Amino acid sequence: MSSKKVQFKNGNGQKLAGKLELPLDKKPRHFALFAHCFTCGKDLKAVRNIALGLKQAGIAVLRFDFTGLGQSEGDFSETHFTSNLEDLKAAADF
Repeated sequence: MSSKKVQFKNGNGQKLAGKLELPLDKKPRHFALFAHCFTCGKDLKAVRNIALGLKQAGIAVLRFDFTGLGQSEGDFSETHFTSNLEDLKAAADF
């Protein structure tokens, strides 16, 4: 199964790091945007395991680090609920 690193910009122009999980041998039946907890990273074991289960079921999954977390740019202490929603919109647009 295919997993590739991706980057996209949020509304403030900061790069957000993500992973796109794609089923290897088939066209995705659906696409999911994985919005895990707002203080966790995309590489948390539980997040990885859920994404793996979804892609094994034929669902492509985008998981990403919110602003200031993991490999994403920005300062987490300057984020808030609205900025997290903006990150989600940027991920959906990607």
